[in-house]
Amino acid sequence: MNQIIDLASRRKPLPISVNGRVHPPRRKSNAETRTREYLTPDEIARLIKAAKAGRYPARDQALIEIAYRHGLRVSELIALRWDQIDWKAGTIHVNRLKGGIPSVHPLRGPELRALRSIKSESSYVFCSERGGPMTASNVRKIVAKLGTEAKMPFSVHPHMLRHSTGYKLANDGHDTRSLAHYLGHANLQNTARYTALSPNRFKDFFKD
Repeated sequence: MNQIIDLASRRKPLPISVNGRVHPPRRKSNAETRTREYLTPDEIARLIKAAKAGRYPARDQALIEIAYRHGLRVSELIALRWDQIDWKAGTIHVNRLKGGIPSVHPLRGPELRALRSIKSESSYVFCSERGGPMTASNVRKIVAKLGTEAKMPFSVHPHMLRHSTGYKLANDGHDTRSLAHYLGHANLQNTARYTALSPNRFKDFFKD
């Protein structure tokens, strides 16, 4: 009897019929599947560690590193080209999409080493196993798989890396305007979500 109940619970939800029309089953909201939409620095390190054991360790480590350290959207990550990297100056030109403001970020040692390890003849930084530019679907599958292998307590998606950048920098005490420029936000309200959750705002509320 228990086996029957277990099998039934695994079935996919059936389409819903409303007023004679068949609708797909309701997708669960993010709040129903995750308690938060960002990762901590320790969890980012776990993703990178999981990438080391994967099929394409250098590429996947670099992908997580660059996306996280520069707050890239998936579309910005897969569009990243080698001519945006200035090896001599140690900088990366970040082209923001969705009306974002472009900027130039410094590249530090770990990022430079990660990028050098995957340098190829392709114009694009991140390539599929066939040598072409990666797709958004490729990146989503990679990040989800790494989240599972890193034993995250919830499912992981690529945009969480961008949110992780915002929360990390806000927790480090960077002001909202500088953070907005770094993430390419044209509206400061889009940045306020990160500073609002920074625990540093409350550090002097109690003194023991």
